[in-house]
Amino acid sequence: MDNIVQGFTQFREQVFPSQRSVYQRLVHDGQKPKALVISCADSRVVPELITQAGPGELFVTRNVGNIVPPFATMMGGVTAAVEYAVMALNVRDIVVCGHSDCGAMKGLLTPGLAEKMPSVAAWLRHGEAARKIVCDAYPNDIDDKRRLHALAMENVLVQLNHLRTHPAVASALASGQLTLHGWLFEIETGHLLVYDGEAGQFVVLAEEDALPVAEAAAAPRLAAAAVGSPAARAAE
Repeated sequence: MDNIVQGFTQFREQVFPSQRSVYQRLVHDGQKPKALVISCADSRVVPELITQAGPGELFVTRNVGNIVPPFATMMGGVTAAVEYAVMALNVRDIVVCGHSDCGAMKGLLTPGLAEKMPSVAAWLRHGEAARKIVCDAYPNDIDDKRRLHALAMENVLVQLNHLRTHPAVASALASGQLTLHGWLFEIETGHLLVYDGEAGQFVVLAEEDALPVAEAAAAPRLAAAAVGSPAARAAE
């Protein structure tokens, strides 16, 4: 705690004075974040640091395992953050960001690790589909490190699927107002692996590359548009 207090003192005396106008503007104008980032609560993974985002630029919610429960199963903090970000803040991008060496993913691979933490064990069930994919669809002979890495990636994709069940997200996607992103931050290398929805795989993001996306904002779509109304069909 001494280090935390010392850090705040340094911020208040050395950082805030030069940023005073920024914070005053954010209070006056309100927040207009560029994206919602759903990341792991792991203390080694800081979305604002990774992206070098300033105050007011990202709306961030963090939890164990960067989990997004399906809409119908749990009304909680993640659900509220998603709904608020899309409907109140009008974010146009949502990022689900996993990371290497994730303790939550280790808990998924070895359920006994969380047996004394029933709340954690229940929470991680939202990643069970990712565990099942890795256990059944990946080769049995891959080493533990690669298996853990694969699970972290598959978990990002599972959580993106869960995200699509949220009404605010489904509506924004159908209206062509939202883009979804799947990221994996490699702590040990500093690389950012980004899911390319068209290629169906994660790729290392390079500075000169265009940013791949999991699901791009598209032209507004309506499933019934192609068939017309019942009255129009009856008149044919």
